[in-house]
Amino acid sequence: MHNEQRDFNEQLPSAGTPSTGELDLEARQALRRVTGVASTELADVTDAEYRRLRLEQVVLVGVWTEGSAEDAENSLAELAALAETAGSVVVDGLIQRRSKPDAGTFIGSGKVREVKDVVEALGADTVICDGELSPGQLIALEKIINVKVVDRTALILDIFAQHAKSAEGKAQVELAQLQYLLPRLRGWGDAMSRQAGGRAGSNGGVGLRGPGETKLETDRRRIRNKVAKLRRELAKLTVTRETKRDSRTRNRVPAVAIAGYTNAGKSSLLNQLTGAGILVQDALFATLDTSTRRSRTAEGREFTISDTVGFVRHLPHQLIEAFRSTLEEVAESDLVVHVIDGANPDPVGQADAVREVLAEVGAEEVPELLVVNKLDAVEPDQLLQLRSDWPDAVFVSARTGEGIDKLRAAIEQALPQPDVSLTVCIPYVRGDLVSRIRVRGEVLTTDHRGDGTVMTVRVDAGLAGELRPFVHENA
Repeated sequence: MHNEQRDFNEQLPSAGTPSTGELDLEARQALRRVTGVASTELADVTDAEYRRLRLEQVVLVGVWTEGSAEDAENSLAELAALAETAGSVVVDGLIQRRSKPDAGTFIGSGKVREVKDVVEALGADTVICDGELSPGQLIALEKIINVKVVDRTALILDIFAQHAKSAEGKAQVELAQLQYLLPRLRGWGDAMSRQAGGRAGSNGGVGLRGPGETKLETDRRRIRNKVAKLRRELAKLTVTRETKRDSRTRNRVPAVAIAGYTNAGKSSLLNQLTGAGILVQDALFATLDTSTRRSRTAEGREFTISDTVGFVRHLPHQLIEAFRSTLEEVAESDLVVHVIDGANPDPVGQADAVREVLAEVGAEEVPELLVVNKLDAVEPDQLLQLRSDWPDAVFVSARTGEGIDKLRAAIEQALPQPDVSLTVCIPYVRGDLVSRIRVRGEVLTTDHRGDGTVMTVRVDAGLAGELRPFVHENA
């Protein structure tokens, strides 16, 4: 058991471990896209590789199908924040009121011509639609507007590709990109054909007759092979993750997961709670790789606390599937600390979006502790409304540190309690047992006597079995 505890301690960085967060932030800022270097016209593409997004001057287009005008504006504002995170400059935004998106062009033929006029007038080179476009819609819009057209899903995938750092994160993002690309893969002109030539109707000439294989078919096969390879790689990484999780379970170490909408301040809270020193950036999806740190309650009981990838409305299903092994960390936790951006115009909508994703990965039954962050930026009237909406929430500011002590106490109180109560007399030569009791259990009373330390404790069943020989006779 001593070795198991040592192995667990070696797996997780301690609260004071130096971090490379500042270097990560500098690197991201140094690698931002440069505006004005791409052609406005949609160039003829002769290869079916995934075309990386080149977002500089962009026009946003949304379809308002339900809710209020304010909801539609909030959605487009979020799309603008996503576009800026990807490295672009938003020059205009248009919203159309419709009962449902147009099946052919998403916004209707008349609105497409208006968008084309706006794009030409402003010199924009990309149009971003606030929704997921079908392959047919994408082709139709690019053909009419004659500039790059991107949907919300591709935009989020591009941001994830920029921010992924670990081997697992990069593999997850690449898998999601390929899954998104496969049904949208299409040829651009005759360059896509690799079938043999010859006279018309000759099936390719001497030695080359037969159906052949188009470049489009070849690329689809290559993508399917790559998807299969990535799935195998992720399966191996999942085994490693599960091994670490089993070690924590074997040692009965409670697990806390910090979840919430993107840019709600989850990483900042983890830094405040543990001194982790991980990357903090005022940008969407700044955190893609799960960070886990050890922490202790005031009584010395050990638990882990993990930062997770942020959620967003209409999170692409490809990403949920690709990141499922990571998101399962939340489902396997003992407590979800749900962080809400109190300064956001629609915190209730963001909270609902997070709960939808949690339900999709099987974490809806995990106990939830609501935390309203950015208290320093919330207007007084909005703060009153938030306290009315969530009377049991903990209100904090990760930036100033306000409320962090209350949050720490609330987490400790919400942790699962050991279920076996014992009164034991531990000989003074077995100080290791006393330390493990404090780490893994709860000490109710302590009395130092001549023959050892008499303790009333509450511990898990595994540790209780080891303590049976030391049960106090008068207990």
